[in-house]
Amino acid sequence: MNGSAEPPRLAPKPLHRPPVDPAQSSSFRRPQGVTGSFDPNRRNAPVRGIERTAPPAAPLASAFGRPEDSAEQLQRAPGERPVTPEPAEEPVLWNSDERDPWRNPAAGAMLGPPAASAEQDEESEPKETGPLLSAREVLFGRRVQPRALAILAVVALLVGLAGGFLGRITAEEGNPLLNPSVTLAEVEPAKERPKGTVAAVAQRVVPAVVSIEVRVGAQGGSGSGVVIDGEGYVLTNNHVVSMAADTPNAQVSAVFHDGTRAPARIVGRDVKTDLAVIKVEVSNPTVAQLGDSDSLTVGDDVIAIGSPLGLAGTVTTGIVSSVHRPMRLAGEGTDTNAVIDAIQTDAAINPGNSGGALVDGNGAVVGINSAIRTLGAGGEGGSIGLGFAIPIDDARRIAQELIRTGHVQHADLGVNAKSVSDGLADGAQVQNVQDGSAAAAAGIAEGDVIIRVGERKVGSADELVVAVDRHQVGERIPVAVVRQGRELVLDVTLK
Repeated sequence: MNGSAEPPRLAPKPLHRPPVDPAQSSSFRRPQGVTGSFDPNRRNAPVRGIERTAPPAAPLASAFGRPEDSAEQLQRAPGERPVTPEPAEEPVLWNSDERDPWRNPAAGAMLGPPAASAEQDEESEPKETGPLLSAREVLFGRRVQPRALAILAVVALLVGLAGGFLGRITAEEGNPLLNPSVTLAEVEPAKERPKGTVAAVAQRVVPAVVSIEVRVGAQGGSGSGVVIDGEGYVLTNNHVVSMAADTPNAQVSAVFHDGTRAPARIVGRDVKTDLAVIKVEVSNPTVAQLGDSDSLTVGDDVIAIGSPLGLAGTVTTGIVSSVHRPMRLAGEGTDTNAVIDAIQTDAAINPGNSGGALVDGNGAVVGINSAIRTLGAGGEGGSIGLGFAIPIDDARRIAQELIRTGHVQHADLGVNAKSVSDGLADGAQVQNVQDGSAAAAAGIAEGDVIIRVGERKVGSADELVVAVDRHQVGERIPVAVVRQGRELVLDVTLK
């Protein structure tokens, strides 16, 4: 630049060479006398820490070594041959001297007969056959004249017509039901009864229901019972057998559906629930299956089975018209004084049905028929569609206790009450409290109106009885009372 001096150039940065560890230099440096990257005497020089293997044995060298007269540097697998040169170019498919039209690309297309072998052509040729035989020749061998053959056919036809006519007349006169002048009523083909029909349920349960007959001197009575155990235990009503209890020379018999009669003895009775258990000495009786009465709802189909008016094996149907209906039972000539938490049904129940089975649509016993409402004087009338059954859940518990001990203990509140209503609510008003009773210990006083026992509402004196009876002796339950317009809840331990 106009003769001015050029600026000094930058010198390269000096290389930093760290010091070399003598031990590493002794292990990894070049051998002495070697200046390049490879040691030309490496093959002959001993290698530290590596021992050379001995030369292969003669058989191995002969099998896998390079042939002595081979100049190839690449070792090949045994049997592999070197690559051969490409073959000479194949001749063209067609040339100008070719006469075969199948190889001539310029030949025109034409249609011909389908290809077939000589054997197929020989088989396809029709073979000569002789004249066919007629029916007369086959049957009679040319020995019957055509006219005689026709006469024989006419005679056979006449004989067949005469036989058919005589058979028709004989059949019509022998069986008047086939007379064309008789008109038969049309019926549908028989159908199998489904499992849940009344007929199917009755067929299964009727054998487990017995008729009970009681004889005390010249007097007698009858009722029904349900076989509940394979040992012959039969569940019935107390008022059916009460006249025979504690009476000498009384006879109690059970009559099964097939007419078999067997003597029975009273195992135990419970006058507060109108239930009793008798035992019949029989082998392998049909036992009824007990169901679940708490699952019943209004409108469920039910079937009543028993011996009303002495007619054994009677089956009537209806529905559940109410549940948890308090019903007081007391009959002349019996010691029954019970209040039951009844199942109400419109199935026809009449005198003699007592102790029989009330079953659901599956055939399981859900109640023990016990009482009816009538319009006749003194309760002598028949069914008016109001029947009452003891729930099987209560009856099962009572029956088990009677079989085990012969008697039943019931929880008692210790009060006398009457049904009251103030127009807004109903309840059971306490008339008196027994000394030392559960009610006295809990502080229930005369004049209190009990409206609830445990989880159940109480609307009458009878409902108070069934509400208390659902609990066990010694159980502690809350009892709601109304005292001077105020509601109180008292804890009562039942005795």
